Amino acid sequence: MQNRFRLSRRACLQGLGATLALPLLETMGWAEAKAAKPPVRLAFMYMPHGVIMDQFWPKSPGSFLTSPPPALESLRPVLDQCLLVKGISGVAIAPFNGAPHALELSTWLTAKLPDARQRNRINIGISADQIAANYVGGFTSLPSLELATMPQTHKENQEGLNEGYYTHCSFSSPTQPLPAEINPRVVLNRLFGKTNQPGQPTQANPLDRRMLDLVLGGARDLRRRLPKTDQEKLDEYLDSVRSVERRIAAIEHRQKEAALAKAGVSSTKRNDADSPTIEIKIPEGDKRSEYMQVMCDLNVLAFQTDTTRVSTYIGSTPNGVSYPELGFKNEHHSQTHHNQDAEMVRKVAAITAFNIEQFAHMVKKMATLREGDGTLLDNCIMMWGTGLEDGNKHTRENLPFIIAGKSGGSLKTGRFIADVKGNQGDLLTTLLACMGVPLDRPIGIATKQIKEMMVNA
Repeated sequence: MQNRFRLSRRACLQGLGATLALPLLETMGWAEAKAAKPPVRLAFMYMPHGVIMDQFWPKSPGSFLTSPPPALESLRPVLDQCLLVKGISGVAIAPFNGAPHALELSTWLTAKLPDARQRNRINIGISADQIAANYVGGFTSLPSLELATMPQTHKENQEGLNEGYYTHCSFSSPTQPLPAEINPRVVLNRLFGKTNQPGQPTQANPLDRRMLDLVLGGARDLRRRLPKTDQEKLDEYLDSVRSVERRIAAIEHRQKEAALAKAGVSSTKRNDADSPTIEIKIPEGDKRSEYMQVMCDLNVLAFQTDTTRVSTYIGSTPNGVSYPELGFKNEHHSQTHHNQDAEMVRKVAAITAFNIEQFAHMVKKMATLREGDGTLLDNCIMMWGTGLEDGNKHTRENLPFIIAGKSGGSLKTGRFIADVKGNQGDLLTTLLACMGVPLDRPIGIATKQIKEMMVNA
C-alpha cells in the first residue's frame, strides 16, 4: 500500500533543525539546593557459550536464597541483592543459522541482527550501554568504560560476517564498534592519569533541554507514521541528536553543581560517611582469576569515584580460551559440545562457576562500600550473562542472566522469577528504564518493559 504521508522540507527545518540552535533561555530554572541522591550506574559482564542449565537455574523460586544451584554458590552472601529471570529469549538468528558464535556477543546488548545485505561490514545497531552513555555520559569524565580479557581479534568468517561481530558488544552507532582495553595499568591511567582523559566533556554552546525534548517528542510521533526505510534514517538522526543531549547534560550538571555549592550543599562530592575509595594492585603473574578480579576492581573504582556510570567487561570470547587454573587445559568451546559426556559437562560447569565467581568478587565488594544511605551496589545495575543458553545445541530460548543491585530502589531483588515472558530487547529496555534513561524507540526486538522485575510491579 502506498504511503501517502508527506512532510515538506520547510516543516522539517522548522520543527527539527532550527529548534536545536536556540540559546539558553533566561526562563530556565535553577535546581533547588538539596542533597543529591547517588547516581545509578550500569555494568555488563559477559561469558560466551551458554551454561549447564540444571546447574544454573534454581529448582524453584523458594529455593533460590536458601539452596542456590552450584553455579551461583559464590553469590550466596549477596543473593538477597540479586535477581534471576528465566524466560528471556535471544534474537532468532535466521538467516545467519550457521553463525551462532558470530552473533552471541554482537546481539547481546543490541538485541538486533546485523544487516544481511552488508555481511562483511559492521552494521547492527547502537548497543544498550551506549544508549545509556549517551544520556548520562555528560556527567562524568568518561561517558563509558569498555574492558576485555582478550584482544578483540578473531579469524573466522561464519556466514560471511565481519570478524568484529565475534569480539565486540558495544556499538556507539550501527556501524561503529567500540574497542575494549585489556591492560589493567592502561585502564588505571585512563581513569586517573594526569594527561588529557578521553571523553572529557568540553565546553559547548548552551542549549535548552526543554526545546530538545520537544524535538525528540515530535520525532517519536513522526516515526510511527513513516515507512521502515525512513524510520531507519530518522533513527540515525536521533542517534546524532543524542550527542547534543550529552553536551546539554554536562551543562545542566555544571549549573546544578554551581547552585548547590552556592547554597553550601554537597552533591556529587563524596560524603564523610561514604567508604574510602578502594586500592588497586596490578597483578604480576598470569593467573586468570587475579587478572579478571583487578579488572572488576577497576570497574568498582570507576563507579565509586563517579568517573563513569556505564561499563562493559567481556570476560572472554569464543576463540580458544582455556582455564588451566581449573586443572585442565581443554578449550572452553570444545567442551561445550559435550553431547552429555559427564567429564566435559563437569568442565563446562566449572568454567561457568569460575566466571560467575569473578562477577561475585565485584558485586560482593560493592556491597561492602557505603554510599549515601546505602551501599554502592544499591545504586547500581550489574548484569552478568551469556549470549547462548546451551552451548551444545546453540539454543537461545532461555538466556542466562544475573542482575545484581537495586538500581537506586527500582529493582526488586532477592528473587528468582521462573516464568518471565520476554526477549533480550525487553530485558535491556527494562534495565535502562530502571536507570532512568528515556527511549525514543525500542532496543532491537523489544516490545515492552518486564514489569515483574520492578518494585511496585
